[in-house]
Amino acid sequence: MHKMKCGMLKQICRVARRECGIMRKNKMYMFCIVVFPVLVTFFFTSLMSDGQPTDMPVGVVDLDNTPTTRALIRKLDAFQATKVVGHYSNVADARRAIQRNKIYAFLYIPNGTTDELMSMRQPKISFYYSTASYTAGALLFRDLKTIATLGSASVGASVLSAKGLSEKQVMSFLQPVVVDLHTLNNPMVNYSVYLNTMLIPGCLMLFIFLITAYSLGTELKFNSAREWISASGDNIFVALVGKMLPQTLMFLVIMYAYMFYVFGVLNFPHPGGTGYILMLGLLAVLSSQGFGIFVFGIVPSLRMSMSICCLWAVLSYSLSGTAFPLSAMDSELKAIALLFPLRHYYMIYQLNIFNGYPIDFSWPYVMVLVFFAALPIFVSSRIKKNILTYQYLP
Repeated sequence: MHKMKCGMLKQICRVARRECGIMRKNKMYMFCIVVFPVLVTFFFTSLMSDGQPTDMPVGVVDLDNTPTTRALIRKLDAFQATKVVGHYSNVADARRAIQRNKIYAFLYIPNGTTDELMSMRQPKISFYYSTASYTAGALLFRDLKTIATLGSASVGASVLSAKGLSEKQVMSFLQPVVVDLHTLNNPMVNYSVYLNTMLIPGCLMLFIFLITAYSLGTELKFNSAREWISASGDNIFVALVGKMLPQTLMFLVIMYAYMFYVFGVLNFPHPGGTGYILMLGLLAVLSSQGFGIFVFGIVPSLRMSMSICCLWAVLSYSLSGTAFPLSAMDSELKAIALLFPLRHYYMIYQLNIFNGYPIDFSWPYVMVLVFFAALPIFVSSRIKKNILTYQYLP
């Protein structure tokens, strides 16, 4: 028994050395495994380094042009997300500027606004914003609405103070109910925390899907499958473990380097601690490799298996619950979402790392990722048969 185990370990090492040799010879192979994931990580983390978009261009149509309205415009320009870049004489010109992507939104202040404010006649100002970019539209809507509220409150306070009301009476009149807001988990409302903790892992899992299917498919393409199986002692499990081992180690290094960078260097919220981060990184790599092997076992074709893996990864962004809440989707889509590893990755991240809950809350998602990692068991014999009998068709 001991000799058998030692023999299998030697065979695994032999297959792994063979795979390392293939990696050294195929420069594009190494680029996709190492360079591309690193570039993606630094690209997305630097893209939103400020946490939210800043200085988004907006315009103003100020037909009133009084000190009060000019003060409102200065306040709007002082917001972090907005920058007033244009003053227009009418609404039509401002709308054309939005259509030409010169501005994202504009504030319309009609003539007589200040007089109506001072006489407490509730004037109407309008803001137009484009939701072609949903994030930009939502942030600008918030700032424009804040400006309208500040303008009303400022004039209202002046009028009430002139009537002899104390500051406390003015505040209780303008804001009868005080709202105490508490932002949990992401108190800085940093969009980068949302984007980079899900988009980058999704990209890394996509790379693992593709590289796994590619490495198996090239054995058919270059007619080296029999050599691969022979190096494993005609044992398909040894062949798969040995072939995946170098990739597993490299992807683990990349995944953990990414996690160290976002949680250790960028200091993204992670009250769950290091243990859950290490567990999730391991599950992400192994489940992605298991799924890639499974797809190749079902469709033993380099092009088709890579195409299916790519489609699966792209769909996972929509059905993982990050871009759109899964609870708001139809029951059919909720069921389909369970077929994507990224969905279970996201739930473990949300429950254990981001919110700090114990493993009891996420063990079903952990078990599903373990199941994805074990999928090759169900297709191993089919893979062996296919790589020995199928011929590659260019």
